[in-house]
Amino acid sequence: MNKERILEILKETEVLLEGHFLLTSGKHSRQYMQCAKLLQYPKYTEEIARDLADKFKNEKVDIVIAPAVGGIIFGYEVARQLGAKNLFAERVNGKMKLRRGFEIPKGARVLVAEDVVTTGGSVKEVIEAVKKQGGEVVGVVVVVDRSNGTVEFGTKFEAALTTEVISYKADNCPLCKEGKSAPVKPGSRK
Repeated sequence: MNKERILEILKETEVLLEGHFLLTSGKHSRQYMQCAKLLQYPKYTEEIARDLADKFKNEKVDIVIAPAVGGIIFGYEVARQLGAKNLFAERVNGKMKLRRGFEIPKGARVLVAEDVVTTGGSVKEVIEAVKKQGGEVVGVVVVVDRSNGTVEFGTKFEAALTTEVISYKADNCPLCKEGKSAPVKPGSRK
């Protein structure tokens, strides 16, 4: 897929929000990519997941795992496209862990899927959980990389869209200094 097609889909599904936002990283921003809105549309989710899954079709992926909540639906569709098992990790005492009887067999080839990354914190935690169980991480796929390509996972990394959503440290946020609005947190983490 080309960037124009991705942007067309994200625009049509109203993924890009404008305002004053508190990001998971603690930073503030004028824009927020609410990728959950994309996941309302199976045809678009399938189209993007298929394109990214194709980049890993020769990696012999056994399992696709996603961090809850944002990555679950996208991870499922990537797994479906690859004919792989699908798992998700969730926060337990602030840390991503496998629960609900999910296990990763030693040596399993694992692809991590997420809807959006900025700092990559959740994905890094999932990678750590996979390695702790003896899995081999073969890559990471995301719908939107908000880091503009600066985030590193130590493995093959593919994003449908790489962009930069400008963010500010909370104590240096021009939106806060204007005093016209308080940041809102549209994401899934508290």
